[in-house]
Amino acid sequence: MFRFLFLLFLPGLILVYPYSAGAQSISSAPDFQVGDLLFQSTQSRQSLAIRLATHSEFSHVGILIQENGDWAVLEAVQPVSITPLKEWIARDPEKHYVVKRLIEAETILTDQKKSELAEEGRKYLGWNYDLEFEWQDQEMYCSELVWKVYKNVLNIELGDLKPLGEYDLSNPIVKAKLTERYGKNLPLKEPMISPQSIFEAKSLRLIVAN
Repeated sequence: MFRFLFLLFLPGLILVYPYSAGAQSISSAPDFQVGDLLFQSTQSRQSLAIRLATHSEFSHVGILIQENGDWAVLEAVQPVSITPLKEWIARDPEKHYVVKRLIEAETILTDQKKSELAEEGRKYLGWNYDLEFEWQDQEMYCSELVWKVYKNVLNIELGDLKPLGEYDLSNPIVKAKLTERYGKNLPLKEPMISPQSIFEAKSLRLIVAN
């Protein structure tokens, strides 16, 4: 049964993180699979702005792979990298994270497709993090990487793209971050994908909420 941990209170907004008292630890989680999607939030100013603008519980997402026999997360940080799972989880002081998987993973994610997902993701290793969240293939932000890897390998679109102008840009924290990145020329029509949009994709099911 899920409980809710209230982490942040701001005027007009309460961000909550669902977790399960019985969630599996890393060492006792044999159900993890290559291709699983991991969601978390960090403590950065950008993370807060993303959560506010997208009304999200999460500001970051990555793809679970195996690296030298150990679990690791393929993610777009600076630069696109492969991070050991324990290190990835430890970024949150409370070690909260959620894992989701394709509902039809048993039939879609064959061993071959899992290998292709990891191979496709590795193509982007070393790419710079896209601070301006542009929908192009020169730099990558986290949810863009996940979306494009799944689209390129499985032809599955995880979540709906939305132009920047359709997100909630009203909070002063969000406004300040936008001004820092774009000045007065906001790319309001630029299509973007958020971690929350991927999290809400109907093609995914919950595996672990910790």
